[in-house]
Amino acid sequence: MTSRAAELSTRTDRPVVVAAKYALFAAVATGCNLGSQALMDRAYRGAVAVYASLFVGTLVGLAVKYGLDKKFIFHDLTQGFFGRGWQFVRYALTGVLTTAVFWGLELGAYHAFHSQAARYVGGAVGLALGYWLKYQLDKRLVFSRAQDSAPTGTV
Repeated sequence: MTSRAAELSTRTDRPVVVAAKYALFAAVATGCNLGSQALMDRAYRGAVAVYASLFVGTLVGLAVKYGLDKKFIFHDLTQGFFGRGWQFVRYALTGVLTTAVFWGLELGAYHAFHSQAARYVGGAVGLALGYWLKYQLDKRLVFSRAQDSAPTGTV
């Protein structure tokens, strides 16, 4: 491990600290997603405005979360256009799976119980499970080199 990676991967990254940072970064990325959607809604009012807004918001949220996870959760030092590009593709693909978990539980609860309250409970459970799964997948499939060299005691 390089001295820079060792400096970033300190023993203060106990599971509870990692979980707190991960939750904070999820909230930041969500805010960026929704904020960029609101900006897009003001800038474009065409026939596909809702879809354009969702697309832009998803890309912004994904990019923000990737950058935060890469640097502050996994302490990853992957360099180069192709190395980072392939890593981002893997990160995005794990997001597709976890989004399906979230949407499935939210919509499943809504259709099963026909209430907004059930929808929100399903969404909250789906988000919690989805983010837990995303972390596990990213740790193994996206940022595995950073974790292979992490000091004992990190997640």
